[in-house]
Amino acid sequence: MRRTTGRRVVSGVLSLALTIGVAAFLGLAVGPHVLGYRTAVMLTGSMTGTIDRGDIVVSVPRPTAEIEVGDILTFQAPVADGHVETHRVIAVRRTDDGRVEVRTQGDANAAPDPWRATISDDTVWETAYVVPKAGHVVRAVRSSVVRYGAVWVALGGVVLLGLSLIWGQQPPRHRREAPAARPRLTLVTSEPSA
Repeated sequence: MRRTTGRRVVSGVLSLALTIGVAAFLGLAVGPHVLGYRTAVMLTGSMTGTIDRGDIVVSVPRPTAEIEVGDILTFQAPVADGHVETHRVIAVRRTDDGRVEVRTQGDANAAPDPWRATISDDTVWETAYVVPKAGHVVRAVRSSVVRYGAVWVALGGVVLLGLSLIWGQQPPRHRREAPAARPRLTLVTSEPSA
């Protein structure tokens, strides 16, 4: 009875872990291509309180013409390295040629960003959802230790599977049975009759 209950618990935990893994894969890898949203891991504390370090930011497209003060946008910073930034809009200016210029600032920063970002595209990426702490898992999975470890574990699993298939195909060995005992013959002599 205990063994059956233990197996059910282990099976349930493994099924739950597999379900969570598949859902995370679909949400982070497949969803953006199919449903048109973007995901990014918050790497800094510049938005702490709203978006903490290690949170996943889910951004959806929004028409540039609708940008307002207070929106949180994910954009490529107009600096040499072109890093991606997720900050709040603190000022919006529309130019005569139809472009939109925004000033941004991180909620936890004391001063505005040292640039004004000019948006020439028709859409921008606005933060729609924040998934707390999930980015830590994504960063761990992307680390070289985990990636190489997964390769070695997968390789070991393939080797073990191959060996189990090979061992499973061998015919069972028969034990040599001891030779059957020979019947004992008893010599019976009879006296010649007269």
